[in-house]
Amino acid sequence: VQLQASGGGLVQPGGSLSLSCAASGSFFSLNAMGWYRQAPGKQRELVATVTSGGRTNYADSVKGRFTISRDNAKNTVYLQMNSLKFEDTAVYYCNALLIPTAWDTVRRYWGQGTQVTVSS
Repeated sequence: VQLQASGGGLVQPGGSLSLSCAASGSFFSLNAMGWYRQAPGKQRELVATVTSGGRTNYADSVKGRFTISRDNAKNTVYLQMNSLKFEDTAVYYCNALLIPTAWDTVRRYWGQGTQVTVSS
């Protein structure tokens, strides 16, 4: 199982960026997907998650500015980031909870990080 993230980059404050992350490989069930981020010198923190049924959860710091969504047919999760602030600068990591085979329990997988830099 692999999680391949794309997007990110450099943007000015108030700007927008979008991230996407696709899960590939063989697995029995793909449950919640989401995004975490880690700024220099800080711990990794949750940004947003979305269940397979579409229920979303956001960190208070991004509510109203970020939107998470997913395409179950493509096993892909998206993060639309608007009104970006300096403090949104971080490496963003894709995350998925999935069951590899019918005999496994749920496991957490991480994608490679993608850098988001908000700078003037």
